[in-house]
Amino acid sequence: MKVCFPVEQDKGIESAVYGHFGTAPTFVVIDTDQKNVGTVSNANMIHEHGACNPIMALGGNQVDAVVVGGIGAGALMGLNAKGIKVYRALEQTVKGNLELLEDNALPELTINHTCGGHAGGCAHH
Repeated sequence: MKVCFPVEQDKGIESAVYGHFGTAPTFVVIDTDQKNVGTVSNANMIHEHGACNPIMALGGNQVDAVVVGGIGAGALMGLNAKGIKVYRALEQTVKGNLELLEDNALPELTINHTCGGHAGGCAHH
């Protein structure tokens, strides 16, 4: 499985998970089968609020899941439409959240858990 983690700075599995998918500068992508760690620059980082193109942001990289602190409804629906599950980060680092994901301990986000503007339960930075 390939898992994407939005991060501000690439420190591999020790990277801190960023608070919002669309404005994260970088994504750390972990291939849990191959044990590979890669990075992707956010190709859609500068966009109008509510106009995130999550597939463009990932630069065409195919992933199975995204783990993030917060995400807008449009990005969540775009990812889900491509069969990508989105989970809420509960730990600060990629490593901590990856362990929880492997234990099926991360909550899957639904449209009811998305960011509305810059308020609510979102962990925006």
